[in-house]
Amino acid sequence: MALKEWISRRVFKTVHGNNLVYNTCWEDPRLDRVALDLTPDDDVLVITSAGCNALDYTLVGPNHVYAVDMNPRQNALLELKKAAIRELEFDDFFRMFGEGFYPGVQNVYQPKLRPHLSERSRAFWDKRIRWFDNPKRSFYFRGTSGSFARMMNVYIDKVIKVRPQIERMLNAQSMEEQHAVYYDELYDKFWTGLVKFTMNRDTTMSMLGVPKAQRRQIEDHYPGGLVKYIQDCVEGVFVKLPIKDNYFWRVYMNGSYTRECCPEYLREENFNRLKQGQLDRLTTHTDSVQGFLEKFDGTISRFILLDHMDWLSDHFFPYLEAEWQAIIDKARPDARILWRSGGLRTDFIEQVQVQNNGQMNRVSEMLTYDSELAGELHPKDRVHTYASFYIAELSA
Repeated sequence: MALKEWISRRVFKTVHGNNLVYNTCWEDPRLDRVALDLTPDDDVLVITSAGCNALDYTLVGPNHVYAVDMNPRQNALLELKKAAIRELEFDDFFRMFGEGFYPGVQNVYQPKLRPHLSERSRAFWDKRIRWFDNPKRSFYFRGTSGSFARMMNVYIDKVIKVRPQIERMLNAQSMEEQHAVYYDELYDKFWTGLVKFTMNRDTTMSMLGVPKAQRRQIEDHYPGGLVKYIQDCVEGVFVKLPIKDNYFWRVYMNGSYTRECCPEYLREENFNRLKQGQLDRLTTHTDSVQGFLEKFDGTISRFILLDHMDWLSDHFFPYLEAEWQAIIDKARPDARILWRSGGLRTDFIEQVQVQNNGQMNRVSEMLTYDSELAGELHPKDRVHTYASFYIAELSA
């Protein structure tokens, strides 16, 4: 078992060590806007991921959004988006980040975009800007999660040959039509033994950014284990929620967004607001959450931690406690914290202890959960891959 765990961690490290993992965010900011209740006085910390949601929060108009990520490649992507917002017209911007294909992107990268990037981000995009200029492979089929999406599209197009059914699903006009297409035309063809086998592999989960600790939570707590969990997530997306505005799944099934179905930053009116000055409220920082907060000379009122505590809770628990200590030290009174989990619950929070007012306290005793609002929002999540969603206020 120890050898198996070691191999699993090595696979995850190999997949993530030198790669852009996420080319689009995989958390629904429409829920977060309600949960965060942002005001012009708020300072927000969010883990960068692909930067889509950091831009979304910026559009709401808080005082400042700090996008923090340990992976410099994720920040390189957000820096490129920011540079493109500043230098491109909307149609070109949408070709690049909406369609994932911008012919001749090199001609604008060198003179217009590259000067806005940090040295580390320049080094990354100098080698990879051609990702946006390949008519056979969209930018959204790049990176580790994008490569997995490309593999699934090959399976859809070449193996089970259900592209027409997928298109009918994406263009369905009613929930009844979605239900019929999914169960009558897709279910049996898609959920083959090969797919189930692939979904149950560590390498597959690593490509999707799911570490062993998160996978174990699902296997331990979800009836039917990981494959049944994935099947139920997919069913939730295609049968229980309207697909017409689900840009998360559309981009990975088609390799592009449409102007009607896309993140908020890709809408022309919002692009213009960012370009006209709103973007100045967003900065990127390559660091851990703990490292950023310990250096930060100020306080934060809103924290969006995504699902990364699942990653820390297993083999890096001291880092999780150190991160919470930094959060406590830099949080404004009544700060609000959001996080998601692959597990049905995050019991590890109960074990986290921090120093507050000269004595040790359990973090759980300092949190007031809004379980009612979280319970109302979670079923509406268009991504539908997280088992649980948390909204908590931090008391002094």
